[in-house]
Amino acid sequence: MEARYVFRAEIRLEPDQPSVRLDPSTAETTVTVFHEAPEPGHEGWLFFRDTLWRGEVGDAAYGRRLVEEWLGEPVESASFRELQVDQEYFAAMKDAIAADLEAFNAETVSEVLSKYLGSSIRVTDRE
Repeated sequence: MEARYVFRAEIRLEPDQPSVRLDPSTAETTVTVFHEAPEPGHEGWLFFRDTLWRGEVGDAAYGRRLVEEWLGEPVESASFRELQVDQEYFAAMKDAIAADLEAFNAETVSEVLSKYLGSSIRVTDRE
């Protein structure tokens, strides 16, 4: 069972030496960050509910801080791209959601997935 959140981030370069100056200080390259998703029912599995809204990071500043923690680098911007899941994870996720729809203020699993992830779920055949 595998799942990971995919974010894109623009990082800011900060030299360790005060005598070094950068111009510009923002990297032109976009970094793709893969953050493993805990198994449904385990601590942290509700990351999507607590962080995302309709496939976007609900609070941009919070999203930047999260990605900064994961990368250990200053981040100018961060955006959520998708939740990549295998079939087993997706089934377990839907079962866990169905078991507690009240926690999501929703009536169906489809409503929950749409509300928090929009169309940003990609089911893969990863082994």
